[in-house]
Amino acid sequence: MMNSRIVIFLLAIGALAVWRLALYRKRHDDTIGVSTGSSRLQLSQLLLASFLTIFLELAVIRWIAVEVRIFAYIKNLALLVCFLGFGLGCALARGRVRWLTAANALLGLLIIVRWPWQGGRVLEGLSQALGAASDVEIWGAGKSWNWAHFTLAAAVASLLLFLITCIFVPLGQTVSRQIEAAPSPLHGYSWNLAGSLIGIVGFLGACRLMLSPTIWFGVGLAGFALLQSERRDRYLMASLIVPAALLLHDSATNDHFSIWSPYQQIEFTRIKLPDGEFVAANLFVNHVGYQYIVNLSPEFLARHPHVMGEPSEENHFNLPFRFGKATPSVLIVGAGAGNDAAAALRNGSRFVDAVEIDPAILALGKSQHPERPYDSAQVAVHLTDARNFLKRSQNRYDLILFGALDSHTQFSDYSNMRLDNFVYTLESFREARDHLAPDGVLYLKFQVNRPWMGERLLALLTQTFGKPPVMFRTNLTAFIPATCFVISSSNQVEKALAADPRLAELVARNRVLFASSSPVPVTTDDWPYLYQEGRWIPRTYFSVALLVILLGLALYWHIPEARGRTPSLFFLGMGAGFLLLETQAISRLALYFGTTWLVNAIAIGALLATLLLANVVIELKPELWRRSWTVIGLLASLLIVYFIPFRSISGSTRYVGSIVALTFAIPVFFAGLLFAEEFRITDSPSLALAANMLGAVCGGLLENLSLVVGMRALLPITIGLYVLAVCGLGWRRFSSPAAVPLADST
Repeated sequence: MMNSRIVIFLLAIGALAVWRLALYRKRHDDTIGVSTGSSRLQLSQLLLASFLTIFLELAVIRWIAVEVRIFAYIKNLALLVCFLGFGLGCALARGRVRWLTAANALLGLLIIVRWPWQGGRVLEGLSQALGAASDVEIWGAGKSWNWAHFTLAAAVASLLLFLITCIFVPLGQTVSRQIEAAPSPLHGYSWNLAGSLIGIVGFLGACRLMLSPTIWFGVGLAGFALLQSERRDRYLMASLIVPAALLLHDSATNDHFSIWSPYQQIEFTRIKLPDGEFVAANLFVNHVGYQYIVNLSPEFLARHPHVMGEPSEENHFNLPFRFGKATPSVLIVGAGAGNDAAAALRNGSRFVDAVEIDPAILALGKSQHPERPYDSAQVAVHLTDARNFLKRSQNRYDLILFGALDSHTQFSDYSNMRLDNFVYTLESFREARDHLAPDGVLYLKFQVNRPWMGERLLALLTQTFGKPPVMFRTNLTAFIPATCFVISSSNQVEKALAADPRLAELVARNRVLFASSSPVPVTTDDWPYLYQEGRWIPRTYFSVALLVILLGLALYWHIPEARGRTPSLFFLGMGAGFLLLETQAISRLALYFGTTWLVNAIAIGALLATLLLANVVIELKPELWRRSWTVIGLLASLLIVYFIPFRSISGSTRYVGSIVALTFAIPVFFAGLLFAEEFRITDSPSLALAANMLGAVCGGLLENLSLVVGMRALLPITIGLYVLAVCGLGWRRFSSPAAVPLADST
């Protein structure tokens, strides 16, 4: 497989060499990107460039997080450099459009990341060096800090960040030029928002169809080609799709293939016995071992009694059913490919609710699991977020099983939230407890890699049930241990241990104790950071934030128009405030509608649609909206969002979630009105957009404060940023004529 990858990689390099030769043979005055464009609005270019900006932004964030794992743990890092590149392009709108730079950056990024000779180990070492810390759990990273390794890794990471930044520069240039050429800046900005909405819908469709990065970046390069002003340039740019596709190609067979689900890349590898009989399948998620599909049917074990290496009743899939009553009703959250559901059926469960968020893993379970548990009439499959199911379900269960539910490297695309953060909070465990029948048992399996993580889970369950759980260690696989937490509101666990001496002996032999002189804080819906030891910003986050800041300052200093000027305080504050407001809205809505990819996409699309509505309102009836009333409406609505006790509102989850969505939409609308009013009259839309994007970068960095103060406390910070923007507005109004106008600053 590696040899075929090397051959394909060399073919890609050869195709790039041919492309460079064709480019070299062009005359120097006919090089891609030299054209300064038309002074008239070209609506198709504006829509296409706006579409590509958001589409490629989402594509790059998803892809780089899979291939370079540290970017998954600090997810908004890639988002911020995308903003930085677009903002840089806005500031360089009057220069030559740098399509060649963007094409080289994109192909260079693919070459570095997909380098076949030890490339995976180098990038894995990068993630380990940047992520090494004792106070935050980053999968596969060490606990000790090494400055030499960190410095080298930071240099490589900076190169990757720089390449990502360069990809978005010509898109920012094109969008800014077209907005400036529009009949009014606000008219052009409205079309920009419309194109962005189409981009979100486009990537939503790509996720729904589980298309691979070959298609994502093929769409991006095709869009680059269509934005060229001359036919030969279009052909040259489009020809880059071939080497890009070769670089992104992954070999596939019936026994080994990859799927890009809406959340992650899944690698499936079938494992067979020497006689060709299926014994297991290994699932890797984002190049990290995730789970096995195993055959534990009595018929198979009778033919191969030693293949599992342990007695069947001590297998970790069968253990939970020894603590509960016979023929239980079962809820499995994190059902995966069906191992726990198969165990539930083997142990005589009456009915099983199996909850899994990833449709690809669910489909693999249905088609590949040898016991076919999802085909049983006793199993109801729910494709949704675990927390969302707990909020909506009215059922009670004899056994609730948290099936090693760990998001590994999956975060929201627009925040530092893991997909499972809201599953492991005090409120979530209380909801699970309320779903237990009398004598019902909650059984939690988790790979505890840091003692403080075990202490946190212990504290969460102890506070929820008023007593500590039974804790012992078992094996998820032959190499990966799992810590099991078993608890009930009654004395069912104690009765089960007393009635089953072999179970009691197993628990005693593998008992786990957690103790700490300084207890870790429990996770809540306001501070849901399970994988962080305490309420502080880990050194890892500081380090990578510093990389973004240094990169931004270096690029900003090289903008001729920027040197000697300060950024627009109004547009900078509006960008920072909106980014914080956006991430809070997405995180809050995830509590009520789930952390699914669909909810995230709809939430982002709804926010852009709200801004578009504000633009239309200002375009049609600007005289109806006095600026002072708009400011009052913005600040008042933010205070309302802060003080409303959403948790105390009675009603269904959808009803309360709809109230949350409407409440957050109001300040977004007023912020859109205020931005539109000023953008309508600015004499330099490009520099205004540049300052706005720079503000978004600042807002993304400020989001890390939630790791200290919690998510709700970000709202006062958001209010402060909007107040700062209003102060910038007042400064412009009352500045002397000799002062540099706001719209002329970057």
